[in-house]
Amino acid sequence: MNEITINIIIAERTYKLRIPSSDEERVRKAAAMINDRIKAYGNAYAYKDHQDLLAMTALQLATSEANLKDELAFKSNRLDEKLHQLDELLTEHLTLN
Repeated sequence: MNEITINIIIAERTYKLRIPSSDEERVRKAAAMINDRIKAYGNAYAYKDHQDLLAMTALQLATSEANLKDELAFKSNRLDEKLHQLDELLTEHLTLN
């Protein structure tokens, strides 16, 4: 694994990270997304410091992740049901022939 060291700025703080080089683009996009969300919350709400904005951003991202996990579980269950139904149909068809 080829690791690199990058500097990421989140909420006006610099973080030095050591990551696989293949993750660099994803990490930079994630940091940009966090900063964009912090900026949006800062423009929309009163706040004391960046900690408030980070907390709101963390809550929004965690909620989005939970929603995605629920949606994935639902789709996975539906897929399992459909595959089971298809398997039953194919077994029934093969048994008749």
